[in-house]
Amino acid sequence: MSTPINRRSFLGTSLAATSLGLAAADSVTAADQESAKPSTKPKPIQNEVILHARQVALDILKPSQKQLEHGLELHAESLVFDSYGFAPRAAVDGERLAEAINNHASTAEIQDLREDMSMTRCVTDPAEQREFKEAFDASGVTCIFQNAGEEGQDPMRLMKRLARFTFTTDMLSDFVFKAVTPEEIVQAKLEGRHCLYLTGNGVPLTQQWETTTDEMKYMRIFFQLGIRMMHMTYNRRNMLGDGCAEPANAGLSDFGRTVVAEMNRLGIIPDVAHSGWQTSLETAQVSKKPVVASHSTCASLHKHIRSKPDEVIKAIVETNGLIGICCIPRYLGGKGDISALLDHVDYVVKNFGIDYVAIGTDVSYTSRNNSLERKKVPRAPRSRTAWRSLWPDDPFVETPEMRTSVSWTNWPLFTVGLVQRGYSDADIQKIIGGNVLRVCQESLT
Repeated sequence: MSTPINRRSFLGTSLAATSLGLAAADSVTAADQESAKPSTKPKPIQNEVILHARQVALDILKPSQKQLEHGLELHAESLVFDSYGFAPRAAVDGERLAEAINNHASTAEIQDLREDMSMTRCVTDPAEQREFKEAFDASGVTCIFQNAGEEGQDPMRLMKRLARFTFTTDMLSDFVFKAVTPEEIVQAKLEGRHCLYLTGNGVPLTQQWETTTDEMKYMRIFFQLGIRMMHMTYNRRNMLGDGCAEPANAGLSDFGRTVVAEMNRLGIIPDVAHSGWQTSLETAQVSKKPVVASHSTCASLHKHIRSKPDEVIKAIVETNGLIGICCIPRYLGGKGDISALLDHVDYVVKNFGIDYVAIGTDVSYTSRNNSLERKKVPRAPRSRTAWRSLWPDDPFVETPEMRTSVSWTNWPLFTVGLVQRGYSDADIQKIIGGNVLRVCQESLT
């Protein structure tokens, strides 16, 4: 176990992996655990954005010295698995983006270029690579269930993010690699590395509608390429069912039921985080394997279209799945900060059990260099609201303090907060990683 870390040193020290936590104890031998060694020594953090976020969260939590030290040590020694999130994002190349705009690139081209830069410049630019690695190390996260598919159903559209994260993990494999089995996630922790476990924001469909078998043929291809979880719907209605932003709440279609069966057969986890409540409920009712709402909240605490009511959570739990609590203040409601995040975790544990909750942040760290680069970019014409973002107005007012307190690099303080709330070490390790790992294992069985 690492030496005690006081409040002052925490604000200047990253949390490098030290050993394998209890969350993965069933997956490795005693010899494996004995051989686990830190890959790096704790490194001082010079990043003022990360330091500021930590101070904001600490000012809200106000942990005792004992709680802080224990929480940080537990986080460092545990396998931490974000049930849905994003690897640290790089800054755009402002000059290249400006050139594209000045050459009259389309809105779609500009958006595509922005995404490519944010997801791959950590490979090609030394400054961005430093930002990427420092943020990842500071988080103490072993694995992210990484959003690697642009929202939609078209296979070529879904392919783009998958290609970008495959490129990043291929080129930076000594630091972060693409895991394709739960065992590789455990191995990442043992080796002091990080990994991405990939999810797509849609089911790839040919949309030719010849036969159901033909229509689903790309699901197997994407599974072979490393996708292990797929959104049933993304806010809007599709041929599988209604999304969370549809007022009709019509539920799962016949074809959607066929897709769930194929997911079960292949080992792909059905994710209903962006699905309507009835679609979510019916997905859980027909699935033979775990279903998740990977980044959501509890409607009983704050009703929002991205939340899930108790009836849906219960159905998900009955599949042996889980609900991942996200870090979006307007979805959390209440104080909208790190304490609200912990309130939602508490609610799931108290009402449904310790084995069925995780943290799926749905946020990322963005390079400090991005603000400067964005200043180089001409203002683009205002575009129409994207299809996926057509949903009801939300009156909740977010504040910078709320957003900062649940910053992705504050993952260690999520663990500290759970210590404050009286959870045992073993239960905390389920919440911060073990439950997601279990779902991944059961899905591939």
